[in-house]
Amino acid sequence: MNVESKPVNTKKLLIHELAHHFPYAVFSVALSFVGAAILGYFSFGATPETVEQGSLVLFHSFHFLHIVFAATGAVLTFFRYSDSVVKGLLLGALNAAFFCILSDIFMPYLVGECLGVAMELHVCFMHEMHNIIPFLLVGVFNGWLLSKHHSGKKSFYSLWSHFTHILVSSLASMMYLISHGMHDWMPYMGILFAFLVIAVVVPCTLSDVVVPVYAARFSGDK
Repeated sequence: MNVESKPVNTKKLLIHELAHHFPYAVFSVALSFVGAAILGYFSFGATPETVEQGSLVLFHSFHFLHIVFAATGAVLTFFRYSDSVVKGLLLGALNAAFFCILSDIFMPYLVGECLGVAMELHVCFMHEMHNIIPFLLVGVFNGWLLSKHHSGKKSFYSLWSHFTHILVSSLASMMYLISHGMHDWMPYMGILFAFLVIAVVVPCTLSDVVVPVYAARFSGDK
């Protein structure tokens, strides 16, 4: 494998990647609001319980897909700087688990609580591993396969992949808010928009780029 060897300035890398991800986050969060508004329109007159149940199904779908993107991105980045297969696959699994929980669950939960909404904390990794493990394994394996092809390294880190990853994350965060307490989210649209941009751009940047680069550089396998 052709492992990159030139030194990485992690501070500059973080700033560069945050700036690179930010526009995608803005557009993806805007689209997640459109999705939530359409859901609200077609559920007009439904009980809050019905809205929450429908949003819960959507949350799980987007959350599980987010795991695939996060694991793929982390593994692919790691193998650009290290050739340790075991460490790369382990990093991809742990990285995706941590940052998907942070972005899709903990941050929406915290913003709801800060706004005075009685939120329910539901961590899928504690209750639904039978569903999560297949997505996690496929994501890690997918990243490894892409890393074996030079063109794959570039194709994943393209405009569509950045945008899709962040869009899936923002949809998962939005659906978590609606399904776990904030079914009446429209009065908080302004603050939710600002929060969701931060909630998806920071964890996704750390997950896709910064943490895998750090892990590879300090793994001793350069």
